[in-house]
Amino acid sequence: MPSVVDSSGWIEFFVGGSNADRFEKVIENTEDLVVPAISITEVYRWVLRESSQTDALTVAALMRQGKIIPLDERLAVVAAEVSHRHRLSLADGIIYATALETSAKLLTQDADLEGLPGVTYVPHPARKR
Repeated sequence: MPSVVDSSGWIEFFVGGSNADRFEKVIENTEDLVVPAISITEVYRWVLRESSQTDALTVAALMRQGKIIPLDERLAVVAAEVSHRHRLSLADGIIYATALETSAKLLTQDADLEGLPGVTYVPHPARKR
C-alpha cells in the first residue's frame, strides 16, 4: 500500500528523534513511498534553517527517491476543499489531499491530522497536546 510521510515525520527521521523508527520503514520502502512536493519545500526549508544548504540538498535528494506528486490545478482544488472541511493549514491540506488522491496511508506526528480517515498519528513524546 502506498504511504505518505508528512513533513514532521521526515524531520523526525532525519534528526534521529525518538519516533524515527516509526517512520524509517515507510521511508525506506521507496517503491510505495509517495512524497507531496510541498513536503520537500517544508523539510528543505527546515534543514536550511537548522543546518546547512548541503544538508538540505542531501535531504531533498533522499526524499526524491519516492514518487513525487506535484501540486497541479486539480490537486490544488481538492486540497482547498479538504483544508476547509477539516480546518487544516494549507500545507497539511495539500499533504492530506495527496494521500487521499493516491490512496495512500498518511503517517504523521501532526496532531491536527489525528483522527482523519487514512491517517496514522504517532504522538511525539516531547510535545504536549
